[in-house]
Amino acid sequence: MTRAWYRPMTARRSDEEHRVATPLELLFDLSFVVAVASAAANLHHALAEDHVGHGVAGYLTVFFAIWWAWLNFTWFASAYDTDDVPYRLTTLVQVAGVLVVAAGVPRAFDRADFTVITAGYVIMRLAMVVQWLRAARSDPEHRSCARRYALGITVVQVGWVARLWLPDSAFWVGFLVLVVAELAVPAWAERVGRTTWHPHHIAERYGLFTLIVLGESILAATNAISSALDAGHASGALLSLAGAGLVIVFSLWWLYFDHPAHGIETSMRVSLTWGYGHYLVFASVAAVGAGLAVAVDHDLHAAHLSASAAGMATALPVAVFLLVVWYLQVRPAHRGPVGWVFPVAAALALAAPFTPVPVHAVAVVLAALVAVTTVVGRR
Repeated sequence: MTRAWYRPMTARRSDEEHRVATPLELLFDLSFVVAVASAAANLHHALAEDHVGHGVAGYLTVFFAIWWAWLNFTWFASAYDTDDVPYRLTTLVQVAGVLVVAAGVPRAFDRADFTVITAGYVIMRLAMVVQWLRAARSDPEHRSCARRYALGITVVQVGWVARLWLPDSAFWVGFLVLVVAELAVPAWAERVGRTTWHPHHIAERYGLFTLIVLGESILAATNAISSALDAGHASGALLSLAGAGLVIVFSLWWLYFDHPAHGIETSMRVSLTWGYGHYLVFASVAAVGAGLAVAVDHDLHAAHLSASAAGMATALPVAVFLLVVWYLQVRPAHRGPVGWVFPVAAALALAAPFTPVPVHAVAVVLAALVAVTTVVGRR
């Protein structure tokens, strides 16, 4: 589509040919790099200090804020990307909000202080509501749906701001209630008229964000190994660990993109399950990088946790990734052997921390899974 100063924000066709991610969408994705890296780095340090409960809880809450901000824009843009000047400016405001969210990640992780993240959300949500109101004005067919989105987003955002004044004892109750409200808004809005998001475009957008979190895993592991080398800890064991980490990340890439999304447009329930389920896909992939960094710390005797716990920091997110990808993308399309090897591989990955070389064992499991699925797929 050619750029214009202004055009009515009408819905794009869900069967539009050659629908691909735009440069503006790619810029929006890149604005999340800092936030994802910060969340993974904080998880790494918490696990290395054996603050497992705090680290996992902080990571999951912060990553939800990151992921949900990305998801809101992604699905809207799939249906209403007009690429005129107001659309671009409004999206850039959202990018600024994302950067504010990224700046608030350390405070949220360390002290459960979501003030800065909430401020970033206010910036993004004001722009998002403006987008939905533009859609309601220009697209009569989906006006009721667009208005519901605008209303739901506004009400829930007011709830997030009000939550800042709740006592610390009510943190989890308020957080979980508002998470449920966030997840309910799309289901409530789409009941009166489904937006025309593009299935192939959505699958591509999710794939691109998967690449971002895979890149963060590589970066986290590389930084950990670089720090070890700079400190004069070069050894064959460290290089071997680096090789095993690469096999793990490469295998995750292979397994995700070798089994593309299947039938996500068949129903609202299926599309929501697939879209929401990727929270665990993205979070687990980014956590793998933190786990590999913990493994490096343990080998250098710089981590304050047991060998099995250090191995579990990599094995658990790998197992979560395998089970969720199997449920969302493999199981609907494969009823044969591929349909059960993923859960078996997840179980083997969870057993790896009880071996002398947990990261290497996970790498062997994933490499074997890639080989099996490739051979079976060819047949």
